[in-house]
Amino acid sequence: MARQISQRQLRNDSGKIMRALSDGEEFVITRNGQPVGELVPLRRHRFVRNEAIVEIFASAPSVDRHKLREDLDTIADQDPTPHA
Repeated sequence: MARQISQRQLRNDSGKIMRALSDGEEFVITRNGQPVGELVPLRRHRFVRNEAIVEIFASAPSVDRHKLREDLDTIADQDPTPHA
């Protein structure tokens, strides 16, 4: 959950707030007690080599598609009739 901070706190404690952003914390900025914006950390994209992905999936268990379909049919309502 985002922590609320005032415009003044943002100005006076910007270094501390930037460190908290780096740690993943989110903020809602207020002015005169009213929310005016959000300050959130950037989501960094992580690169994974193709070879690593192939290696991960190579050791994954196989999936029996008939058993998967059966399991899905058991838990999901397949009735196409609209509900009122």
